[in-house]
Amino acid sequence: MNATWSRFNITSIVLGFAFLYLPIVLLIVFSFNESKLVTVWGGFSTKWYVSLFHNQGLMDATWVTARVGVISATVATVLGTLAAITLTRYTRFKGRVLFSGMVFAPLVMPEVITGLSLLLLFVAVGLDRGFFTVTLAHITFTMCFVAVVVQSRLVSFDRSLEEAAMDLGAPPVKTFFQITLPVIMPAIISGWMLAFTLSLDDLVIASFTSGPGATTLPMKIYSQVRLGVTPEINAACTILIAVVAIGVIIASIANKRREVQRQRDEQAAQRG
Repeated sequence: MNATWSRFNITSIVLGFAFLYLPIVLLIVFSFNESKLVTVWGGFSTKWYVSLFHNQGLMDATWVTARVGVISATVATVLGTLAAITLTRYTRFKGRVLFSGMVFAPLVMPEVITGLSLLLLFVAVGLDRGFFTVTLAHITFTMCFVAVVVQSRLVSFDRSLEEAAMDLGAPPVKTFFQITLPVIMPAIISGWMLAFTLSLDDLVIASFTSGPGATTLPMKIYSQVRLGVTPEINAACTILIAVVAIGVIIASIANKRREVQRQRDEQAAQRG
């Protein structure tokens, strides 16, 4: 019975991973296809990557997406970290329930509703849609994800470290930057990476809030896919997958090294 269930579990896992990742593998493989037909293999070639970098429309969309992602992820990380600290450290204040609901509402709100509500807001205040409105929209819906990640780290944070620093004369601000911030930095980095990835992936909200000159890469790809998939799109998606994968690996290595260093420092402090 155990052997039967074991084979069943292994088969289920293999089929599950194949369902998730086989399309991505096929996309990467056909990005090196010589033929212009994306479903017919015509030999190995990198010409579509060269053609991609000469496609001004895709390059402009990529540049807009990168700027929106970096700016929105950075601002969302700052605001999400402050929100997480507020919710964790200040458990009793008027309006806490309302504040918590407003912070985490985008987590459960359909993207269509979020995009439409932001569109109506920008129209009501007379704000022209473009790069600025897309960035504001991405900050709005990515901030909650950063708050969740950082809050989960703050819940398990050892407050005695801060108390010890303040007992030795360190003011609260200095304690935060020298004690609290280094400890929660892995969570902050993870939150930034998550916010940046969500910004790169967004299509629905950007479609509602974008304007002339603010076409993101997902919007550009979607508009071209409606007319047919081209090898250039496969190449663009492959580069995007590589960038995200490299970023995740670098962040994981950095977090691991920081965690090891933190454990060494704690052990050295205990010996001292």
